[in-house]
Amino acid sequence: MLSQVESHLRSDRFPHIWCPGCGNGIVLSALVRAIEKLGYDPDKTVVVSGIGCSSRAAGYLDFNTLHTTHGRALAFATGIKLARPELDVFVLMGDGDATAIGGNHFIHAARRNIDLTAIIFNNSIYGMTGGQYSPLTPPGKRATTAPYGNVERNFDIAELAKGAGATYVARATTYHATMLEKLIIAGAKNKGFSVIEAITACPVGYGRRNKMGNGLQMLLWQKEHAVTVKQAEKMSPEELQDKIVIGELYRGEAPEYTAMYEEIMARAKGKNQ
Repeated sequence: MLSQVESHLRSDRFPHIWCPGCGNGIVLSALVRAIEKLGYDPDKTVVVSGIGCSSRAAGYLDFNTLHTTHGRALAFATGIKLARPELDVFVLMGDGDATAIGGNHFIHAARRNIDLTAIIFNNSIYGMTGGQYSPLTPPGKRATTAPYGNVERNFDIAELAKGAGATYVARATTYHATMLEKLIIAGAKNKGFSVIEAITACPVGYGRRNKMGNGLQMLLWQKEHAVTVKQAEKMSPEELQDKIVIGELYRGEAPEYTAMYEEIMARAKGKNQ
């Protein structure tokens, strides 16, 4: 008998391509469990991804899936949601995919507050394309394009999403898989643009180069460096240095884009009759 997760996987696409210790499978499992608990109809559930290690997840899932071009996952997802607003649409992106080549799509999807659930696999590196640093690589960390350490400041994806207009923002690590699942559920229920940042490990492209150990050691690093929102409220800025704040970070309200668009179309249609 297939497990809850296995029943939504395309078994003919396995074995997967992810390296030993990669956290992407944990994020994928959290997503599948969330969809199962939400009770979504698989035939009305859409998963859109871009390009990168994390984006291969769409191909392993037995929903309506699109594996699109680099940085354009949100553009494709926007078209799907506008054409078929009744569908439940999830968008899977890596840190570079979402915030570098896809950065403009990201901020404008947030600004529009379109009803999509974006899950960003943040492993702090371009894993598939050669280990280059991304906009989420912390300063000082090494990459193939920063062999002596990254000199650029990294984005805080949660603050970026909030500032651009997203109405639900959350973060969890792959160590905190149960929390991640709950945050995906909450984001999917939000009527608007939801962003869930999943801190995940890349032991080969990032961990090895930065002497962080194997996949297990990187999971333990997540455990030791993560603090909940409630814990963070009691900590000073100095104490929060090098910490990852996890949990629900922001919830707001704004008109949802497809609802407004349908209203405009109805008004236009009425005037033309």
